[in-house]
Amino acid sequence: MTNETMTDSITFENRFTRKLPADPNTDNIPRQVTGASFTRVQPTPVKNPHVIAHSREMAELLGFSEETVHSEQFARVMGGNELFPGMDPFAMNYGGHQFGQWAGQLGDGRAINLGETSSPDGQHWMLQLKGAGPTPYSRTADGRAVLRSSIREFLCSEAMFHLGIPTTRALSLVLTGDQIERDMFYDGHPKFEPGAVVCRVSPSFVRFGSFQIHVARQEIELLRQLAAFTIESDFSHLGSPSKEVYLKWFEEVCHRTADMIIHWMRVGFVHGVMNTDNMSVLGLTIDYGPYGWIDNYDQDWTPNTTDAHSRRYVFGNQPQVAQWNLAQFARSIVPLVDEVEQLQAILDEFADYYLLGFQKMMAAKLGFKNFNADSDEELLTDLFALLQAEETDMTIFFRKLAAVNLEEDPNHVDPFREAWYAEPSDDLLNRAKQWLSRYVDRAGQDVSSAHERKLRMNAVNPKYVLRNYLAQQAIDRSHEGDHSMISELLEVMRKPYDEQPQFEHYASKRPEWARNKAGCSMLSCSS
Repeated sequence: MTNETMTDSITFENRFTRKLPADPNTDNIPRQVTGASFTRVQPTPVKNPHVIAHSREMAELLGFSEETVHSEQFARVMGGNELFPGMDPFAMNYGGHQFGQWAGQLGDGRAINLGETSSPDGQHWMLQLKGAGPTPYSRTADGRAVLRSSIREFLCSEAMFHLGIPTTRALSLVLTGDQIERDMFYDGHPKFEPGAVVCRVSPSFVRFGSFQIHVARQEIELLRQLAAFTIESDFSHLGSPSKEVYLKWFEEVCHRTADMIIHWMRVGFVHGVMNTDNMSVLGLTIDYGPYGWIDNYDQDWTPNTTDAHSRRYVFGNQPQVAQWNLAQFARSIVPLVDEVEQLQAILDEFADYYLLGFQKMMAAKLGFKNFNADSDEELLTDLFALLQAEETDMTIFFRKLAAVNLEEDPNHVDPFREAWYAEPSDDLLNRAKQWLSRYVDRAGQDVSSAHERKLRMNAVNPKYVLRNYLAQQAIDRSHEGDHSMISELLEVMRKPYDEQPQFEHYASKRPEWARNKAGCSMLSCSS
């Protein structure tokens, strides 16, 4: 099959490289890149690329046929050994705050953007290879990715999409045939692991840090060019770039970010490394590194070993961290509007916007048509205290709560009992009974049938999430040459709100063996 027949319906437009200034230096060596939004760089070929998983939805959306996806050429392109006609590969220049500290230039250190194309519906999509080799932004790293982290990114990108959460997508997962050395726990015991490449897909990979780097260097004209490009490309509904439009843009970025975090809190997702270089200007979940899903509800849990001491990015802190990150983004666009007060006023509204959205979301999780602050605020506060008082599986609890019969005696604790990881104390049992009694009274105030209530709750409370131990099981099997669980988990996560009786075992609580197993509890940034 020739290039022409494989990609005859796919055209790469490459707006980013056509409209923004390129690094004139094409040397692929670690260095500071100034006066440029990106550096053109070629992926580094791998030994023996072959596709072990792909998203059929994403392939179809981009116009890749099943025949193309299963071809050797597709594996070569998505492994970094070849390019489709029209691709213009590059690495993006950006900086960022990491764990609250300005880190200077960061950039795409192990990601290479292949090119931008459009789907039949007119949506623009950038294809990016993660693990495709070094770039000028790699610093001391090798630009590669290992299989375990690539499986986690591939599966979670698609799982989040099917959960209805704003996210970047994943097209393919390629095993490279190379062995990559990694020190998983940063403890001085590196090992060789299978290498892999994920093809990530997004309308844009522009981050808060993309603007921060230019204002930090006082590259104001470049900052203005990038902002204008971003608005024209992804926020054209706001109008042509101007001071007023920049303010509207910042407000929309704030709202999109808040909406994304509300979704994270809804399903128990913890990003793990919310640095400003990992925050998408489009309000998309981006950069799936040491993420995790809270099995037992715990506001203070982080999946990131690097964050184990400071606990900056724990589950319960995510809204506040998002606002802090937005403040750093606001600082980077001050030169565009010249008025700090107006940016601050928009930022100050973030908390109220978030709270209203969070309350609406929690009302839906509890099966209420609307949030009644007079009664529901205390009900929520007491519920969160109960969930954290004893290890309680968040996903299972809310799913079981939908099955509570409001017409029966509420003197039972079934939703709690099925979600608890251990036998509760008598005091906790009594508190659970009292809470359920209050819940039944409140739920009964909404005039709707039990069936309607259950459908409403099950539409926002997933039965299946990508539990940490499930992803690790798929990784362990894949390391042994069996990639079937990747495909099976992908299939399960396509319908996370459906019962799917054949996959019931994937809805189980975390097994005890997974409590402290590497990959099932906490991970490092290299994971």
